[in-house]
Amino acid sequence: MSIEFIGFSATQEVSETVLGTGPVVNKAFLGAVARAHEYAGFDRVLVAHSSASVDGFQVASYIASQTEKLGILLAHRPGFVAPTLAARQLATLDQFSDGRLAVHIISGGDDTEQQRDGDFLNHDQRYARSDEFLGVVKQTWSSSGPFDHDGALYKVKGQNAGVRPVAGNHLPIYFGGSSEAAIDVAGKHADVYALWGESLAQVEEIIGKVRAAAARYGRADKIRFSLSLRPVLAETEEQAWARADAILARATAKVQHNAHFSGRPQQPVNVGSQRLLATAANGKVVDERLWTGIAALTRAAGNSTGLVGTPEQVRDALLKYWELGVTTFLIRGFDPIQDALQYGRELIPLVRAAVAEREAQRDATRLAA
Repeated sequence: MSIEFIGFSATQEVSETVLGTGPVVNKAFLGAVARAHEYAGFDRVLVAHSSASVDGFQVASYIASQTEKLGILLAHRPGFVAPTLAARQLATLDQFSDGRLAVHIISGGDDTEQQRDGDFLNHDQRYARSDEFLGVVKQTWSSSGPFDHDGALYKVKGQNAGVRPVAGNHLPIYFGGSSEAAIDVAGKHADVYALWGESLAQVEEIIGKVRAAAARYGRADKIRFSLSLRPVLAETEEQAWARADAILARATAKVQHNAHFSGRPQQPVNVGSQRLLATAANGKVVDERLWTGIAALTRAAGNSTGLVGTPEQVRDALLKYWELGVTTFLIRGFDPIQDALQYGRELIPLVRAAVAEREAQRDATRLAA
């Protein structure tokens, strides 16, 4: 199994501990973030999406222009662009970026957030839409000639795309969502199923569910897994926890002034956030070094759990997830550029070396048998 690291891009310097200032679209900052991740050895960066975010296609295009090899994971929400058009847009961007694009499908778990863009489908209807959407997108990429589609939500007649992805007929599809409806769609379509940083027991449980869903579609060996975390590193464990405490103190002072966090409901409606809050309810620290402080503070606003320790300790914690089947880690810090560079110096090489060593040992064992 290969190992992949994904970072996080943004058009403005902002996090739980940094209030955004200046223009929302800061090209200099975005370029610096992208180049820092490329220099640090990340495989990709995520271009996130929400009802308030800037246009991700243009952000991804700019990242491609500022880098040479860095991959891009573009979040896309079905329901606002026809699947045939989305397929051509994605394929076009993949061509201009020389095959560096992957797409992360986010169906939407919050009715209020969806309605800001005029989407009034309920939760399960949104995932049914993602299912049909992805079917049409994949057919647009792979069809050898004109095709028709007559579904519940989309009708197409004679589509024959003039542009396809660089690899021929497919882009890597990442898929998120922890509800039963989401897991079923992921099992059918996803190359990589993405989950937030939960406990080892929770991750093992959901990997089993997703693999069972994939097996229903004959894809049990086709799906991989991604885990999102916020590593906090220092030279000693004591210093790392002191740094985590300082981050939480800064975030506590900042979050109340950040509309993205202060406007969240006390009880999130999406299952992924509910699962993170269940993790946080078990204490500040779970599984030795899974830190839940930011998740509790922000009511699980996305990727908000961390791993705290020395680089070697965090490496070992990541390897426990790798042993469960996680082969992609989406990691980001609280100081976007500085933390990305630190991960590239101190963490990513350690994890890659350890995984390579363990894979070599497994190969040797298989050959000996």
